[in-house]
Amino acid sequence: MKLSRLIQPRNPQFWLLIALNGLSSAISWVLRTRELPAAVNWVLAGFAVCNVLLGLWIAFRLMNDEVTEG
Repeated sequence: MKLSRLIQPRNPQFWLLIALNGLSSAISWVLRTRELPAAVNWVLAGFAVCNVLLGLWIAFRLMNDEVTEG
């Protein structure tokens, strides 16, 4: 597993990882700055946690991805 393999601009998974991180940050900001009903807070928190877990999974896949020389 190589940390340097995490940055792969030509791989669509890299851009999905960036989008998920941005979405998680936006959801966290909304949860901290807005006074929302409890049910909405729980739903948004669930989405944020799912985004983080999916982002971790994608990051591990990118780091474990073998380099194919073409």
